[in-house]
Amino acid sequence: MNYIGSKLSLAPFLLHHIQESLQHRGVDLQDCILIDAFAGSCAVGRLFKNRVKQVISNDCEFYSYVLAKNYIENTTPLKRASKLLEQLQNLPPLKGKIYTHYALGGGHCRQYFSDENAMRIDAVRSQLAHWLEQKHISPSEFYFLLASLLESSDKVANTACVYGAFLKTLKKSAQKTLLLSPAHFDLSPNPHYAHQQDAQELIAHTPADILYLDPPYNAREYGANYHLLNSIALYDDFTPQGKTGLRDYQKSLWCKKNSVAGALEAILKNAQAKFIFMSYNNEGLLSLKQIAQIFKQHGKYSLKSHPYTRFKANSNPQQHTKTTEYLHVLEKF
Repeated sequence: MNYIGSKLSLAPFLLHHIQESLQHRGVDLQDCILIDAFAGSCAVGRLFKNRVKQVISNDCEFYSYVLAKNYIENTTPLKRASKLLEQLQNLPPLKGKIYTHYALGGGHCRQYFSDENAMRIDAVRSQLAHWLEQKHISPSEFYFLLASLLESSDKVANTACVYGAFLKTLKKSAQKTLLLSPAHFDLSPNPHYAHQQDAQELIAHTPADILYLDPPYNAREYGANYHLLNSIALYDDFTPQGKTGLRDYQKSLWCKKNSVAGALEAILKNAQAKFIFMSYNNEGLLSLKQIAQIFKQHGKYSLKSHPYTRFKANSNPQQHTKTTEYLHVLEKF
């Protein structure tokens, strides 16, 4: 999935420095419980799923929760996975909520998906709701299938990688027919858990060894940029607003200049984890100096850095700009 702030390409950097920090204190990563407090696309949770004793994944956005229920919480094989996906792929198109609100045929002048793909998404999502209600599928199967739908829908979305707006004409990838690809998850001998909570509330009441923070860096709200994934995942009754069909969403303290420092301070103060790692790049609302000052109040602080290519929606690969990703490391008093 194209995702703002995804840590997929930074996985080696994160793994190396987190392991190194623990080793210096004689702590074995495999014995640790890790909280991924802002899970997003679950890239970090998946990275550590079989490297720690337990991953506790969390995000306030429902689409992220769905991904985590599959990628993190699912740990055993789903024997009917291929058969169920095949049945969903072969459903007749349905004019439902996504077609009505987010395809041209729906009459609202929005083109996030082609008419055909919007109807296919509606057919699959409606069938999943019916199957779950009738107990034809288990919760584990439901989240696997719904995660597969989200990932597959994203591949044919007519957007510039995020859902803040749609393109005026269908791009090539959006003209392709929706193909339900399985959202493969790693098996695990240990239980792992997914939550949809405010990060501060979860952290204050959840013991762990490692807390990994990857909060929003700037004013871009994830609830706005990925609203359509929430609409597919929730498939609830709502009234889309404006030209882009935005749904109501909860704004983040991390996206506001006057509240982000307080949000960080509260998390560090209330966190029960001994080791805290926070990803934050050099283009964020908080400066390096501000973050260092806050971190140093709560324990031993260090900083790691790594140059990488900044995510930029709808940009030419040759025009991608370099930035610096920082990993702020804290061993609490």
